[in-house]
Amino acid sequence: MTESEKEFYTARELADKLRLNIMTIYRYIDAGKLKAYKIGKEFRIERSEFVKFLNKSKAKNYGK
Repeated sequence: MTESEKEFYTARELADKLRLNIMTIYRYIDAGKLKAYKIGKEFRIERSEFVKFLNKSKAKNYGK
């Protein structure tokens, strides 16, 4: 995938996708748990960074 083909999400899109408050997404970004680019007043998160974040957040041994 080339630089121009990267897919990005807004903080609002991720909040909606994860059913979280947008402030929670901002807190993840502020804490460095979710890498984002700030463009103007808005954040953009690469799809690959979102996937990494989800994989790190996966519950281990849940239900065992």
